[in-house]
Amino acid sequence: MLKFKKTTVIALLCASAMVCNVVSAADSGSKEGQPTQTAKQLKKAKKGWIKLFDGKTLSGWQAMDQGRWSVNPEGVVVGEGPVGHLFSPNQYTNLEFKAEVKLNHSGNSGMYFRTAKGNGFPNGYEAQVENTSPDPSRTGSLYNFSKVTEQLVQDDTWWTQHIIAIGNHIIIKVNDKVVVDFIDEKNTYRSGFLALQQHNEGSVVMYKNVMVKPLPEDAAKAWKTAGLDMPEVAKYAKQK
Repeated sequence: MLKFKKTTVIALLCASAMVCNVVSAADSGSKEGQPTQTAKQLKKAKKGWIKLFDGKTLSGWQAMDQGRWSVNPEGVVVGEGPVGHLFSPNQYTNLEFKAEVKLNHSGNSGMYFRTAKGNGFPNGYEAQVENTSPDPSRTGSLYNFSKVTEQLVQDDTWWTQHIIAIGNHIIIKVNDKVVVDFIDEKNTYRSGFLALQQHNEGSVVMYKNVMVKPLPEDAAKAWKTAGLDMPEVAKYAKQK
């Protein structure tokens, strides 16, 4: 039997832990068929927002394609490399989804919701994260549905993006400004996973304080709950 010094074993364990903090397309963090909008999720939501990362690992999340995802020493999720998406463990229907984001010059990313898992660019709603790349759809756009052409955020600065999706009504707020208030008459995507996007080589995106709040199925109750976080939408709780 081989014998190892205690210091050697500790070093090997630490190296293993560091490797586990990086997820590639071959890693699998969840299974298809996860329940949508579970009672457990809604119970947690009553207590407030659910933090989606532990600040140390990418536990539970699944990477697709060749994008490289990691957690840096400050607990920030970092996306680099070619196109790739990082998918949440659970699926959601009515929800609030928010994060603090930083993007480099000419970088491109996105916050997906109600999306299907898959390679390439997945089928789902995307709240655009993009300030100075050639793409004319800027940060805050609901990609392919409602375009924001104004640059709202400077490169290499942190900002907050806050999404509300209740039925076919979608709100996107960038910092203190609601930039999208859109009703999708076709109700294109009704439920699915969350995902973070790494768009292309050269783009470097950072996410922290990534959180979700599952909302009730009843629209009036959902808008009332969302209005506690975003007062601008409280009025929708009264609509028929």
